[in-house]
Amino acid sequence: MMGTAVGALLLASKGLAFGQEAAEGTAPDLNNFPRNETVIVHNPEGVIRNPGWFNLWVSGGGGWSNGLQQLAMDTFWYIDPDAGVPEVSENAIYNSLADGPWQYNADFTEMTVKLRQGILWSDGVEFTADDVIFTVEKQAATPGTQWNGSFSTQVAEVSAPDKYTVVFKLKAPNSRFHAVFSVRWNAAWIMPKHILENVEDILTHDYNPPVSLGAYKLHSFDPNGTWYIWEKRADWDKTTIALVGEPKPKYVIYRNNISTDNRLIEMRNGNLDMIHDLSPEGTFSIVQQDNTTQGWFPGFPYAHPDPTLPMAMFNLQKEMFQDKRVRWALALMLDARAMSMASYRGAATLSAISIPPTGTHPRDYHAPLQDYLVNFEVDTGTRKIKPYDPTIGKQIADMVRPQFGEAVPTDDAAINNAFGYGWWKQDAAAAEELLTAAGFVKNGNQWMQPNGQPFAFSVLAPQEGVINRLAVIIAQTWSQFGVQASVDMAMDRNDRNNIGDFDVNIGWAVETWGGHPDLSFFLDSYHSEYVAAPGAVQPARNWMRWKDPRLDEIIEKIRGIDFNDPKGIEYGHDFVKLHLEEMPNIPIMSYNVFSIQSNRHWTGWPNAEKNYANPVTNWSNGKYIFTQITPAGA
Repeated sequence: MMGTAVGALLLASKGLAFGQEAAEGTAPDLNNFPRNETVIVHNPEGVIRNPGWFNLWVSGGGGWSNGLQQLAMDTFWYIDPDAGVPEVSENAIYNSLADGPWQYNADFTEMTVKLRQGILWSDGVEFTADDVIFTVEKQAATPGTQWNGSFSTQVAEVSAPDKYTVVFKLKAPNSRFHAVFSVRWNAAWIMPKHILENVEDILTHDYNPPVSLGAYKLHSFDPNGTWYIWEKRADWDKTTIALVGEPKPKYVIYRNNISTDNRLIEMRNGNLDMIHDLSPEGTFSIVQQDNTTQGWFPGFPYAHPDPTLPMAMFNLQKEMFQDKRVRWALALMLDARAMSMASYRGAATLSAISIPPTGTHPRDYHAPLQDYLVNFEVDTGTRKIKPYDPTIGKQIADMVRPQFGEAVPTDDAAINNAFGYGWWKQDAAAAEELLTAAGFVKNGNQWMQPNGQPFAFSVLAPQEGVINRLAVIIAQTWSQFGVQASVDMAMDRNDRNNIGDFDVNIGWAVETWGGHPDLSFFLDSYHSEYVAAPGAVQPARNWMRWKDPRLDEIIEKIRGIDFNDPKGIEYGHDFVKLHLEEMPNIPIMSYNVFSIQSNRHWTGWPNAEKNYANPVTNWSNGKYIFTQITPAGA
């Protein structure tokens, strides 16, 4: 094991040496860190190739989820994927470096931010508007920095009428410009002018050691890139975390490159307090064998629904998928129960609509739209059917109950929350009617397209994991109904997704704030102005390349209102209804993350009943967890 002295030496060296290959991540000497003062966190990153790189404004091979953006960075606002800590957040929004909400002028061409006073960098220098202006101007002028595009394309001018006020003049109206500075997973972090203005080349600067704007500063790190230790600043009350409360741990250790099996062993041995993610099977094992552990739900399915939505995405620039009757036929061939069991072993949270069933979305979208879904009709060309089944979640709960017993909820509301509100009935007859109405012909057990070619395509999938399992069961199901669907497990899946080199891709084109009902995080990118030509790179997140003037109209309405305007939910409902009519992709389930916490040394973790924060360890919002937990037995 590497002691902390080695990390300290590396801090002093400020070199750019790259970490060596390690078969399994090590741990520092934990004897030096009292467990009632230390939280140990699993970082899902593998070996960090350039462990001494802390310049997260430039991609340099360093880590992002090693505590750097979670504990040391700050920006104007945070929006939690869950509800947020009561009393200090509103609509899951925290005012962090900003001393209140964003302020736009009437036509959204100017945004004013009042800054919080008395906030200090870890070297004692005060944070001011000068840091903000430097952050924007430096990155706007420097291609290769992380937020170069956001600033160079959107900001016409940034100025400071006084030390604690910043005014952004925008190149075009944009009621969502504040999102650039609003942390979901991350956001545009503020740079220390007094440090970086003297750097000759920001693109090659390692920022080692990092000057912290958060409540923790770097203590030491492993030169092989598998652990990082952060220590609470003596002046933590001069950081924005003080608005929520004092972080309880004196030390936070982030450990990465830990295999699934060793995560289980290390938590059982008391050497991990927070696990980012496990397999469904690993989760079922540890919660049954170690009663000090917990997941998001108190029982099955345990996992936290991420604000992303795995789905079957059709490449709408391919002729075979351009008729919505074909897309609906493929949806009605699927069996939600089989998909849930094959992918998550039943621990899936289903969503029939194109919004993740997480955070506050069930309150704002899923529950209010149940009557609409129950009465929603699809015209098969032969008859009208009502395809929605609100009992699917209960059916899956009943399927897993023999194995997991009392861990499976029985209350209807709890089942909806854990398993989803419902999904589409598997209806082979309706699928056949839809394909026939679209001009397809069945030759034996093989569907033929109107052009006479076999209805055959590939399903792009990752090489392993729950999404891989999901892709396999989907392709198998379609094949059973006469569609030649084969799974393509590609190493270059992301690159192929970006240029539209796929037929159907199992992944997600929806990412939301989660704790806030606004849908612009993904929906704005669906505007037809962003749809790329076949073969060209498609900007995230409209991977299916859906174009519809009615969709543009909804997006433009949302662009024209304030982020917190209740009309945003109304327009969100309009989007859901249009999506159901067209089915440009098939929403399936939340991306459930099996984040597990141990109550052996620390208690007070967030969960479905006390949903003050997302428990997934690489999200920057996780810093608020450390203000709410306490040493066990304290």
